[in-house]
Amino acid sequence: MHDAAAWLTALLFGITVIGLARGGLPGVRMDRAGIAFVGAALMLVTGMLTLPEAVSPASIDYETLVLLFSMMIVIGTLRLSGAFERWTRAAAQRIRSPLALLAATIGLSGLLSAFLVNDIVCVALTPLVLHVARRMRCDPVPPLIALAAAANVGSAGTITGNPQNMIIGVRSGIPYGVFALHLLPVVLAGLVVTFAVIALLYRRALVRLAASPAASRAASPAAGIDDRDALADLRADRRARSRPLRRLRRKAIIVTIATIILFCAGLPIALVAVGAAAVLLVGRLNPRRIHGQIDWSVLVMFVGLFIVVHGFQLRVVDRWRIEDWGWVTSHPVTALSLTAAGLSNLVSNVPAVLLLEPLVRAVPAASRQTAWLALAMSSTFAGNLTILGSVANLIVAERARREGVVLTFGEYLRAGVPVTILTLALGIGWLCLTG
Repeated sequence: MHDAAAWLTALLFGITVIGLARGGLPGVRMDRAGIAFVGAALMLVTGMLTLPEAVSPASIDYETLVLLFSMMIVIGTLRLSGAFERWTRAAAQRIRSPLALLAATIGLSGLLSAFLVNDIVCVALTPLVLHVARRMRCDPVPPLIALAAAANVGSAGTITGNPQNMIIGVRSGIPYGVFALHLLPVVLAGLVVTFAVIALLYRRALVRLAASPAASRAASPAAGIDDRDALADLRADRRARSRPLRRLRRKAIIVTIATIILFCAGLPIALVAVGAAAVLLVGRLNPRRIHGQIDWSVLVMFVGLFIVVHGFQLRVVDRWRIEDWGWVTSHPVTALSLTAAGLSNLVSNVPAVLLLEPLVRAVPAASRQTAWLALAMSSTFAGNLTILGSVANLIVAERARREGVVLTFGEYLRAGVPVTILTLALGIGWLCLTG
């Protein structure tokens, strides 16, 4: 009976994580939230988990959900206020070449993703980067790849950079400032590597974009594009200068800066985020507009995934005697980083982090913090390997496709492989040196 339960749990887990990694299942129209929900429901109706087990704090990480929900409100308010647009346009005014656009995209994406959730940063910046590329009549593919890659690399720097870091931050208890102090240096080096790799791979396009076919497609039809862009800029400036929007933007920026300062001061990150979200919800802005910025499907997906992984851990993982895996626990940086990187590209980074948590807890106490940091770094950097490696990549590709720019699997892979290998090597070397 126990073997049958283990096999059924493994089957349900496998189907769920494959569906989440692929973004769907053959023959049915389901998104990631639906797949995770159905997987959790099957764990319950088949008796692999009881309802009390499924909804217990040991299963659902409520603190991570609260943190993610609150950060969605903070970032959503920034987006509604036009802050992202203003920052992008301010950077665009200083850009004089495609290479400068590449550098500005990596810098802005990496910086914002280090403190804000990278997926939402990509949602906000993708149309703006495309707009600037079209204004310059240059190939949008290099800056789009740079946007996604830098968002992944930058998000490794702090606990609030991405969902898997939030899980690690909550479960490890590592203070926000300590986490950032250890990983921000390698993130900055990783952003430099990202720029160097993409600039080298696309050196001809970045020099001769005006004559490239991609640039022609991006700018076509040529007639009238400057007028349309100028009109769009004028309307955006008028909206940005409106008094209510200026007040909202000022409030959102002040609250965001204060939130980051309080994070670094060592206060409980979920509590600080809740307070920030509450402050931003008090005002004249229609609450429905802020509610519209919350990605409810992501929250549903996390709840379902927590339940599915908990069932898998209880019925299957607990039998593996992870505490005896000396080949990993004795080399918590190298072995764990490579394991996490490989697993993240098989089942996606969030499930990989949840699955590897017992392995990290089996690491000796003296090295456990470094092991948590290695898991955060490697699961995040690994997302750059393919276009399917992270949700941020898929967001950039999908929003670009809506604008008529196709970012293919092969095109992304061309830059993703060297960026991933080099940044992982940097991260492993850094943590071995400082851990």
